[in-house]
Amino acid sequence: MERYDLIAIGGGTAGLVTAAGAASLGLDVALIERDALGGDCLWTGCVPSKAMIASSRLAHAMRHAEELGLEGAAPCHAFATVMERMNAARDRVAEHDDPERFRRMGVNVLFGDAELIGAGRVRVNGEFLESGRIVIATGAVPMVPPIPGLAEVGYLTYQTAFDQTTLPRRMAVIGGGPIGLELAQVYARLGADVVVIEILAHVLPREEPEAAGVLEALLREEGIAVRTATRVEAVEVGSAGEKIVHVRDSDDKREALVVNEIFVATGRRPATDSLGLSAAGIETDGPAPVVDRALQTSVPGIWAAGDVAGGPQFTHVADYHAKLVLRNAVFPFNSKVDYTTIPAVTYTDPEVAHVGLTEREARERHGDIAVYRYEFADLDRAIVSGHPEGFVHIVTRRGGKILGATIVGSGGGELLMPIVIAMKQRIPLPKLSRLTYPYPTMSEGVKRAADNYYREKFAGRSGDWLRRIVRWLT
Repeated sequence: MERYDLIAIGGGTAGLVTAAGAASLGLDVALIERDALGGDCLWTGCVPSKAMIASSRLAHAMRHAEELGLEGAAPCHAFATVMERMNAARDRVAEHDDPERFRRMGVNVLFGDAELIGAGRVRVNGEFLESGRIVIATGAVPMVPPIPGLAEVGYLTYQTAFDQTTLPRRMAVIGGGPIGLELAQVYARLGADVVVIEILAHVLPREEPEAAGVLEALLREEGIAVRTATRVEAVEVGSAGEKIVHVRDSDDKREALVVNEIFVATGRRPATDSLGLSAAGIETDGPAPVVDRALQTSVPGIWAAGDVAGGPQFTHVADYHAKLVLRNAVFPFNSKVDYTTIPAVTYTDPEVAHVGLTEREARERHGDIAVYRYEFADLDRAIVSGHPEGFVHIVTRRGGKILGATIVGSGGGELLMPIVIAMKQRIPLPKLSRLTYPYPTMSEGVKRAADNYYREKFAGRSGDWLRRIVRWLT
C-alpha cells in the first residue's frame, strides 16, 4: 500500500489546484482522475462554451453591421467549422492541464475509478493508496428531470452538446438558467430556431428581476421564444422522426412544440456515484457529502472541494475551495468559506454579472438600504460603441457599505471587479466615486452609479449645511 501526504480525487479545477499546491510545498501527492484532466470547465463547460460564444457573437455582429454604419452581411453558417475552431481552442487550453506537466511538478497522476474504502484509504485500479489527507473533488453531473419520454427520445446536455457537428434547425432548451440561456443564444445566433422553456416565472431566478427582464426582452428581440411559467409534461417522437415537446403554461394552456433537438439545462448534482462515501463513514445529503464551513466532511482528514462540495458551482469557486482546503489540510488553520464576495457571471450578450445580495435580499436582512443605479443608455462609451443595453445597480447600507451589485451590459463580468474588490476590502461606495476612471470607458458606469451617492447626500436636507457654508464664504 502506497502512502501519500495528500490524495486528491478528481482532476478538475479543485483537484488540480489542490494537487499542484501540495506538490509545490514538497508533499508526496497522488491525483486520481477517471477520464481526462481539466474537468467540466475545460471539456464541457467554460472553455468550449466561451469559444462558441465568440463565434456566435461575431455572426450576430456581421448580421447587424448596419447599426454601426457598415453594410450587414449574413454569415455563412458552417457549424462544423465553428466546432472545429472550438476544439482547437480547447486543445490549446488543455496544454495547461497536461498530465506530464503535473508529473513534472511531482504529482503522481493516476487514471481510473477511485473508491473510498475507509478513513484514509482509497482503491484505484486494484491498488490501495493511503493518506491522512484526502480531498474529494469529483465535480458534478447534469441533473435531468424525470420527464416522461425524454430518455427514449434523446437529448443533449452540456456534457454532450460540444460533440455535435450539425446545427439543429429547431431546438428546445429546457431550463432558463445561465447554461440554458448562454447556449440558447449561441444556437440562435448560429442559425437555429430556439425556444427556451422555464418552469419559473422568469429566467435567471437568482438574479435581480429587472436584470432577468432586460435579458429576456433582448433574447426575444433576437428571435428566441422564451416560455416562462411553463412546464414540460412529456416528450415523444413524431411520425417524421421529429421530437415533440408537450408543454403546459400557468394558464393551463397545453401546446406541442416540434423540434429537432432538445437541450436539457435544469441543474447539476454532485458526482459521487461509486465513490463509496458511506463505506468511508461520510455523512451525506443525497449524493452530496455534508461539509462544514472548513469544507471538512464528517470524517476528519477528508475534505470536499469544488462543485461536489455544494455552494456556487463555478470554476473560480473550485479554485477558492482548493486553496482553502489546502491551508486547512496542511497547516494548523481553520479557514472557513465565505461566499459574500463571490462574483457570478452569465455570459450572454449582454452579460449579467452579480455579487453579494440582491436588492430584495438586502431589504429582508438589513431593512434600511440605499440603491444607486446608472443606465448604460446614458454612458458615452456605450452609446458610441453601440452597446447601450443594461445598467449598473449597487445596493448599500445607508452609510455606503456595499452589500451587493448587479451589472447588465457588455463586458459586465470585467466591470463588476472594482465592486468585488471594494466589498472584499470593505471600501465604501463613496470611495469608488472619488477614483479617476479613464474616459471613455464602460467602467465609468460604475463611477456614475457611485456618484449618485453624493448627489443624494447633498440634494436634500443633509446638504443644507454645505450650502450654508458655501454661501457664507462667498
